Amino acid sequence: MRRLALLTLLLAAGCYYAVKANPHPQVLATLAAIGSRFDVASLGEIQAVLAAGGEAAGLAYTTTIKKAADIRSAYELGVRVFTADSPNEIDKIAAAAPGAWVFVRIAVDNAGAAAPFGTKFGCDPTLAADLLRRIARAGLMPAGISCHVGSQQTDVYAWDEPIRAAAVIYHQLANELPTRFVLNLGGGLPATYTQPVPPIGQYAAAIATSLTKHFGSTWPQLVLEPGRAIAASSGQLDCEVVQVTERRGERWVYLDVGRYGGLAEVEGEAIKYPLHAPHVSGPVGPVILAGPTADGDDVIYQKHRPDLPLALRAGDLVRLGCTGAYTASYASVAFNGIEPLSTCVTDSDLPLLSAS
Repeated sequence: MRRLALLTLLLAAGCYYAVKANPHPQVLATLAAIGSRFDVASLGEIQAVLAAGGEAAGLAYTTTIKKAADIRSAYELGVRVFTADSPNEIDKIAAAAPGAWVFVRIAVDNAGAAAPFGTKFGCDPTLAADLLRRIARAGLMPAGISCHVGSQQTDVYAWDEPIRAAAVIYHQLANELPTRFVLNLGGGLPATYTQPVPPIGQYAAAIATSLTKHFGSTWPQLVLEPGRAIAASSGQLDCEVVQVTERRGERWVYLDVGRYGGLAEVEGEAIKYPLHAPHVSGPVGPVILAGPTADGDDVIYQKHRPDLPLALRAGDLVRLGCTGAYTASYASVAFNGIEPLSTCVTDSDLPLLSAS
């Protein structure tokens, strides 16, 4: 039912899969084959999508921090949709990608998100109308407004404020925009880890209510950029136990994968992966879970104490679930000489990524 509700929501909007969540070639090829478009944040991601069968016309280069040379290369490859949040970014796009469509990204509150974006991206909404005018003056096409309410967003009403802000901007420019206004609601739709999240249908209903409240009966064209909600449940991460020991009366379990090997999202214990030891039975108890490197920050869970079998020993397997998003793509390049995660596809119809 969750997959059906997600599909219904995506069909109501233009779906641009966020490649950064999981850029595995078969994930990209599977999505390209069913007509998905793609949200890309680098020239490398653009090339990966094209190699997987995606079309340049279906790509949106949405990061607001781009080198001029990369904008030009993307344009030469056929990309025609970009995003900016500052005057100099608009000027770079105008010089390197004449006639392209450009969104203005506004800053929004990320409360309720497990992985907020802070203040790195987005202009003050009060400046957005002037930036859209600048886009038009530069010979570019003002596409509309984009936002991002933070990753793993559990507040179904989080989109209300950016929708309201976008409506204000739209009404300011109602007589100036050359085409229909597009509202890019970004990503943020959550995956289910160890705690339940609201059903996708509740998000769709809350977004629809906000659109009607702020835009009336004539909605803007909608775009969504889901990543985690599509990819997370497709993966599992198999880890080997390196050591089990007791320190100051607490049981520590060290795995051969840690924060630098693909589990970057456990920083602040924001994402709590479901885990178990499939081949070890018997009573369980809480553990502090850590990675294998020589870095003291390479601790996975210390406040959150997952239960693992008391009989767990070095060499046993611990399996983490729901790791299809932001794991292999986050793995560092051989920190401490430990190779990044390898991935394999175990089902050709629905890619299940098993990393080890």
